[in-house]
Amino acid sequence: MTKLDPVSLRLFVAVMEEGTIVEAANREHIAASAVSKRMSELEQTLNTELFVRSNKGTVATAAAFALLNLARSVLNDLDDIFEQMSDYSSGTRGHVRVFANISAITQFLPDELKSFMVAYPLVQIHLQERISSVIAKAVADNMADIGILNAGNYGENLTQLPYHDDELVVVVPVGHALSGKKSVALHEALDYDFVGAHPNSAINNQLTKAAGDLGRTLRLRIQVSSYDALCLMVAAGLGIGLIPRKSAQLYVRSLKIKCVTLREPWATRKLVVCVRTYEALSPVAKLLVNHISGAPVPSLSV
Repeated sequence: MTKLDPVSLRLFVAVMEEGTIVEAANREHIAASAVSKRMSELEQTLNTELFVRSNKGTVATAAAFALLNLARSVLNDLDDIFEQMSDYSSGTRGHVRVFANISAITQFLPDELKSFMVAYPLVQIHLQERISSVIAKAVADNMADIGILNAGNYGENLTQLPYHDDELVVVVPVGHALSGKKSVALHEALDYDFVGAHPNSAINNQLTKAAGDLGRTLRLRIQVSSYDALCLMVAAGLGIGLIPRKSAQLYVRSLKIKCVTLREPWATRKLVVCVRTYEALSPVAKLLVNHISGAPVPSLSV
């Protein structure tokens, strides 16, 4: 079966709308003889008479008027396909898989993703929270397009792009022995029980290592999987905790807790955006990376 030619359908619509082959040819910038040939071929393809020809011109048949509505619908669908594919190629339509750690999700991503989706409402972002080591592997294994994690070496060949700095602070219950201090060193905090994040989290690993460097043991009384749960446990007097300052500030007003600055060089951390390579990203993923991290710059691999 001969397939319909979109060009012939478009010329047919022009003939119907302009009333004559000559006017249709002028509109489409093509020779009238070529339009006439296309109409004859279209009639042969459909095995249907579309125009009654005479020395006075052509007159559309009932079949032509029926075809006109069908042809317009087909051509509109084709135009829509082109428009949507153009959106994908330009990055204004598509989906992006993002893995991010809890620090990025609670401090920075909500406002950044909101403004991005206002600018690009046809883009779908699939966001999952993971710990940094899992994020690095997910990006390396192409399970995620973009990762947001703590800067560091995770054994994967990935590119890091700048994101944000965050600051870890000690969270204590109101009335705690440390609550009246403006800042504390880690050795002071280690005198008390801790409410820790879930195992293998970057904060837990850093705390354990830093305590070991001081010849001390981290006294983990309980471990939780989220910052809100950690703050609730601290407010209940089950221990003190360590979380990013901006995350802690979300709970200070509603819970009886206080933030105390931690006087340790590692308390200030760098968060990064990681990708396999910037060049290999889809157009829409590049738009998101640029939106949250600025123009990509060369950096060390993870």
